[in-house]
Amino acid sequence: MKVLIITGKLATQVVKKVSARSKQNVKIHVANTPIAAFLTPKKIINELNSRIDLNLDDIDIIIIPGLIRKDATYIQEKTGIPSFKGPTDAADLDIVLDLLEELELSPKTSADKLIEEEQRRKALEFIENFEKDETLIKKLLKKDENILVGQLPVGEDFPMRVLAEIANAPLLSKDELIKRAEYFVKSGADMVDLGMVAGENLSSKIPRMVSLVKEHLGDIPLSIDSLNPREIEVAVNCGVDMVLSLDHGNYEELLPLLKEKEIPAVILPTDYKRGWVPETVEERIDSLIDLKKKCKGIDVIADLILDPLNSSSIVESIRAMGDFYHKEKCPLFFGIGNVTELLDTDSVGVNALLSGISMELGASILFTPEESGKTKGSVYELAVSSKMMFLAKNRDSVPKDLGINLVFFKDKRKGEKIRENLMVPVIKAIEDNKFRQDPAGSFKIMVDDGQIKVVHYLDTEPTLALIGENAKILYENILGRNLVSNLEHAAYLGSELQKAEIALITGKNYTQDFELFKKPFLLY
Repeated sequence: MKVLIITGKLATQVVKKVSARSKQNVKIHVANTPIAAFLTPKKIINELNSRIDLNLDDIDIIIIPGLIRKDATYIQEKTGIPSFKGPTDAADLDIVLDLLEELELSPKTSADKLIEEEQRRKALEFIENFEKDETLIKKLLKKDENILVGQLPVGEDFPMRVLAEIANAPLLSKDELIKRAEYFVKSGADMVDLGMVAGENLSSKIPRMVSLVKEHLGDIPLSIDSLNPREIEVAVNCGVDMVLSLDHGNYEELLPLLKEKEIPAVILPTDYKRGWVPETVEERIDSLIDLKKKCKGIDVIADLILDPLNSSSIVESIRAMGDFYHKEKCPLFFGIGNVTELLDTDSVGVNALLSGISMELGASILFTPEESGKTKGSVYELAVSSKMMFLAKNRDSVPKDLGINLVFFKDKRKGEKIRENLMVPVIKAIEDNKFRQDPAGSFKIMVDDGQIKVVHYLDTEPTLALIGENAKILYENILGRNLVSNLEHAAYLGSELQKAEIALITGKNYTQDFELFKKPFLLY
């Protein structure tokens, strides 16, 4: 295929290097502009018309830079040649050229976004088709490794299910409880857990909690997190779908009821009633195998207890899971929150890595609360990473280029640096701390409940509040209402709104006039 690529002067070397690797017959037109994004379709047509050495009759397709704001339809209308947007980064041109016969390019959407969208569509379609295959699910549920929790298939052959814990649930108000449960489901939780308060008997609050959550979540499985037999008994009679947890100290009292109600339970290798916790890998495994035999008659999920870093030993606890998995056939429970809550680092990478480890171990349930700022968003991160690992497992590949990812703060590809030789004075910017009041008023910006809220004040009195999910729609409304009257205030407002949007996406706390990011630790 004969391809004409349009580019700017600064990207020329990158485009030439990348195009040279392609099997396509590529011609390059370097437009009379340093930056490709400055081009417009009309400028491109004018330049092509001025090139007497370029025979457009030889061209099968025209690719313009993906960064151009306007679409390529005008170019096709004027030349009669199919014209499309390429990638936003010239370094990705080789991917587009390699897929040219397979990829349906767009005159409006950059090619790299199309590739990502198609990969994502196929990935989600695969998972959706799997989850809807009733014949396959029925067959898989006959295996000991797979069980039903409520109506949800759980086990080694299914995507790892995310169980989100509402910590200290009895202490929450009705609205707080519902809001927390709905937030977890919206974040991707497959199951929701009511975390009780250790050392207390709050069974009287359980009927109300179970009723409220089930009313609002419908078929989403609900579990109770307690070792207190009385609390567990009340919860089971109220209709919870799973129990966390049974151990050697409480199983005898609860087993008849769980058998009667056919409720699965997470089992622990402990006996908290007499204060016993296994210390070695062998003790964990032997204890849990013994308890599993004692709990015959109900479905169990084995929790070998994932240890935090540098406590007992995370390595030994993972080894215990691996050894148990090769000896016993039942779903495995992976308490990821044990690690993330006790590690001062952003949770996203930790959650993805632990999801991968749990997938290799054959785990079925990924358990987490979101109790600290650094773990906010963990349920969403685990929901995505669970899908990633399921795809990787089924494709027999590493979890890369799957169509979905958890790359938040960096870019997947390094890209090519395009350096501009500036023939202009370079001036060191200096800070100006002078405050100039805008006669049109001032703004208070907040982030709350998944929205950015902007309150306009005039002479210290609020006049109106605007809400939205991104900076652009908010500043357009502010400008449209003439609420800003000087450039300095407009620039400030744009900067603060963008910070608020980034905080909304990342889960960072936003405080107006304070920086959002800084290096946490300087090595020099």
